[in-house]
Amino acid sequence: MAHYDLLVIGTGPAGQKAAVQAAKLAKKVGIIERKAVVGGVCTNTGTIPSKSLREAVLYLSGFRQRNLYGAGYRLKHAITIEDLAYRTDHVIKNEIAIVENQMARNRVDMIYGTAGFVDPHRLRIRQAGGPVEHTADFIVIAVGTEPARPASIPFDGESIIDTDGLLTLKRLPDSIVIVGGGVIGTEYASILAALGVPVTLIDKRPRLLEFVDAEIIDALQRQMKDIGVTLYHEEEVLAIKKDADHRIEVRLKQAKPIQATTLMYAIGREGATKELNLDAIGLKADERGRLSVNQHFQTAVPHIYAAGDVIGFPALASTSMQQGRHASCHAFGHPDRTDTDLLPYGIYAIPEISMVGRNEEDLTKAEAPYGVGIARYREIARGQLIGDETGMLKLLFHRNTRELLGVHAIGEGATELIHIGQAVMAYHGRIDYFIDTVFNYPTLAECYKVAALDGINRLPRPWAPIA
Repeated sequence: MAHYDLLVIGTGPAGQKAAVQAAKLAKKVGIIERKAVVGGVCTNTGTIPSKSLREAVLYLSGFRQRNLYGAGYRLKHAITIEDLAYRTDHVIKNEIAIVENQMARNRVDMIYGTAGFVDPHRLRIRQAGGPVEHTADFIVIAVGTEPARPASIPFDGESIIDTDGLLTLKRLPDSIVIVGGGVIGTEYASILAALGVPVTLIDKRPRLLEFVDAEIIDALQRQMKDIGVTLYHEEEVLAIKKDADHRIEVRLKQAKPIQATTLMYAIGREGATKELNLDAIGLKADERGRLSVNQHFQTAVPHIYAAGDVIGFPALASTSMQQGRHASCHAFGHPDRTDTDLLPYGIYAIPEISMVGRNEEDLTKAEAPYGVGIARYREIARGQLIGDETGMLKLLFHRNTRELLGVHAIGEGATELIHIGQAVMAYHGRIDYFIDTVFNYPTLAECYKVAALDGINRLPRPWAPIA
């Protein structure tokens, strides 16, 4: 048995940053991982694999060059699951090595096994050689999530899979139905469609990703349809049947049945809290296994924190990192501030989407006087150079003060482009900044100047600088 200043459960983004931050504060830290490798869902089955898959698809399919060389252009005509897995495996191995090295450099003890609480300061870790127990002054729960797998869905890991199952398939699907139009479902639908796989995406809601600006989603849905995604909105799956040939039939509430070779069930994820023995410390997860926390990521037990996907929305690797760091800083009295109003969102569909700040729906509900400025990639030389003529940058600003209120982007590089607007918003900057600033030419950053001028020119009265 050992005593630690901090024990962290989980080696995903939140756990990594919580552990390293505490180590930087000269604390004795241990981090517990129940899998054979570090990195959590982010590195092994989620963010890194899916984004590696996306890059492999974009490269091998020649998708980025089709506007320049024609719709039939492909770098490799017969793309296999092995082609896609090669790049993914390479990136995953490197990421695992980086995390392991980071823990070693910061003298964080790696503890492998499945952790459960014995009491509020004691954890029992089940290992192959038998259980061990460790105690800590503070504990961070960063166990992440796992795919929801309802008993009514006949998962088999081959023709009916969850969102972690795509790269375990032996061959690419001939056709696929994806149930659930959230972030993961939307990303995989567009990625597979870019490969030429017929994709049907089914969702209960009237449009995809309702937290994203409606104009951006309209553009996304148009482009997804263009690359071969069939969208079913406000639709519900009644039954899923598999025949003797392993073909899938999906019965819907309103539309006719759909047949495909593969089905991916992508409705939600659940906090991986079942084995933590939370009853021993008086904590209770919600119906989806998630834990409630305050603004400092403390649970109802003040010395026990939770961070990352296990606490729910926004469940992004980027936000999880900052949550883990914030939790350690707060535990050890180190000043820290997380600006939760300026969290950027990146959605790696094809095309990618990013946003920061408020959208038009928010501002309309608040009855805020706002203006809109739009730049389209086809107006920008860089858009022509990279072959993306459908991308768009949208700025929302206060009509009277011209303070930047929100930035929304769709297209190549959107998740990088968004950070310029985020920085300006952090200092309550006005769109005048973009008008007065010189941007490199040719770059996508020029979109900010074009969009700012577009917004100013839409105002009803003549524009004049604000002193």
